[in-house]
Formats: sequence, C-alpha cells, structure tokens
Amino acid sequence: MADADAAAGSDAPAILAVDLAATIENYRMLAAKAAPAECAGVVKADAYGLGAAKVAPALHRAGCRTFFVATLDEGRALRTLLPQVRIYVLDGLHGADAGTFIADRLQPVLTSLEEIDRWRGSRGVEAGLHLDTGLSRLGMPADEAARLAAEPQRLEGIALTLVMSHLACADEPAHPMNAEQLARFVTTLDRLSLPKGITRSLAASSGVFLGAEYAFDLVRPGAALYGIAPLADQPNPMRQVVRLQAKILQVRRVDAGGTVGYGATHRFDRPARLATIGVGYADGFMRSLSNRGGAYLDGRRLPIVGRVSMDLTVLDISALPEGTVRPGMPVDLIGPHNPVDSVATEAGTIGYEILTSLGRRYARRYLDAHRPEPR
Repeated sequence: MADADAAAGSDAPAILAVDLAATIENYRMLAAKAAPAECAGVVKADAYGLGAAKVAPALHRAGCRTFFVATLDEGRALRTLLPQVRIYVLDGLHGADAGTFIADRLQPVLTSLEEIDRWRGSRGVEAGLHLDTGLSRLGMPADEAARLAAEPQRLEGIALTLVMSHLACADEPAHPMNAEQLARFVTTLDRLSLPKGITRSLAASSGVFLGAEYAFDLVRPGAALYGIAPLADQPNPMRQVVRLQAKILQVRRVDAGGTVGYGATHRFDRPARLATIGVGYADGFMRSLSNRGGAYLDGRRLPIVGRVSMDLTVLDISALPEGTVRPGMPVDLIGPHNPVDSVATEAGTIGYEILTSLGRRYARRYLDAHRPEPR
C-alpha cells in the first residue's frame, strides 16, 4: 500500500488510510475475470465503511457504470455524486413512496409480489427483481415466483431491467449449495419467460470466482473491491485497501505480578514494558481482540494485553529493545502484516464487520485517488 507511514505528520491519534488506487485495481481485475459480463460496484454501508463519497467516484473513473446500495437514503446520496450512473436499491421499496425513487432516478430491486403490485402503478418506470433461491433472507420466495410465472400480467407496465439472486455459500467453491442455487435461478428465469434484454445477475464478490456460468450478464462485487478475501482458506488475490495506524500515547513499565486493564484479565509473570495507544472499541477496534489480537511495529508483532477499552488499548513491547519505542510512534492495527481478514479471524468475526465498524474518530487519508477517466 502507498504511504508506508500513514500516521506521520498528523495530530490525530489514529489514521485510517484508504488506497483508492488499490480499489481501482481490484475492480479492474474483477471486471476482467467476469468479462464479458458487466462489473457493477456495491457501495452500500458507506462503501463498507470506507467512504462512498470517495470510493464511488474512483470506481466510476475505473469504468463502473452500475452501482448497488442498500437503502433509499444511500441511493440519494450516491445520485448527487454520480448523476448519470444506474443505481439499484437492494432493500426494495421498504415502505417508501414510488415517487421518491422516481425523483432521484433510483431503481428499487423489488422483493415480493406486493412490491411488484405497488410499483406497477408507476407505469414504465425501471426496476429490478430479486428472486430468493435459497438464502432465505430477502427476495421473492419460490411460491411467489411460481405465482408470478402463472400470472405474468402482474409485470405489465414495469420496465424490468434486472433479475438477480444472491448466493449463500459462494466463498466455499465446493459447497453444493452453489450449484443448487444456480440451478434454481436458471429454472425460475425459464419459468418466468421474461423479455429478452433483461440483465441477469447471481454472483457477488465470491461468486465471480466460481466460474463463467455464475456470471450471467452482471456481477456485483462489494467486499472484494475493498481487499477482503473472496474465498475461504485460499490466498487472497485482492490488493489490500485499508491501513489503520495508531500512535503510541504512553510507554510505561509494570512489575512482575502486575495487571493491566479492566477486570485485571492479564497478569504479568515477569517485569514488562507496555505501550498504550488511543484506539478502542468506540473506534470499531473490537473488544473481542482483548488478550488475543496484536499490532505491528517495524514488522514485529506486539500482542494486546488486557481488555480493549472504549478509547485505549495496551500493547506488550517487552520484546523490542529498550528505548526504541517512544510516544508518537505509529503502530499498524491493520496493515501489511495484519490485513483485514487476519484481524477479523483474531476477533472471531469476518472482514466485512471489521471494515463497517471502523469509527468516525480516525483521521482519514485517501491515497492515489486520481486515475484517468476511461474513454
């Protein structure tokens, strides 16, 4: 990642650096892998916590022309940034008036017969359709899809531009659920007898790596754009996008038998030297990393000792030569030696949660933001 010492020269206790050039590289790699299918960009949840106002224009410069968000408000915010792109709202109508979508040229991804019936009153206005093929989370269930196939007139007056589904186990290529959902998607599409030209989409980040038969007309990567590994237990082909560095606030000693942190959950059996950094669970640095996570300084791992508290975390620096660690020096909480997925494993969660939990108190730096606009 560019800017090896992202925290240098800043007064903030912690710096979150987002490498937009890496995001662009990730997008272009995914687009090439999915070709000839179109590659969209998922920027919901403020681009997975990294800042849609910066990330979405960077993806647009890379050639992305279709975007997915979760909510109507996210769609409105994105429309002000990118006036000409296609924007789908994954949560469907969610009780909103159709006119609200129409005013901002946003396309809801309809999730039920009830939503189809509500949208039909907006005659000729574009929308997508979400079919549930086994995730059982959001989307039209199989019984409703069967009714729609038997009553095709319910789609009259709707300019359907997208039919999509979502894979449950795509990060595990050998999981039988992938082939089952692919077959259900194909079968349901055949039964619906939709007009030609409607975009079909099944694969998100992990699905891009399952093979050409999963790509259809459009893929919808999100997490992979931001450096999260798309496949479980396999080397990560994506470039890392995030680096989180925190400055050391204090260096101190503790005697053998001393404890550290709330609850005295770590007791030292030897004299030790500690460094306190100004990041805690209020910043999205998870409490579950207590006594199990770590930071890196000059390639050396510094274990977290004691509980992560709201604003502070303590590192054991005893393995480093005395006098080499000083207040003001930056340590990597997420970086070259501890990428997002590794931190997530130590925290007992997934990279998605790590990114979307990153707090608002960090000073944010966007690196290598500008690339030529594609012709």
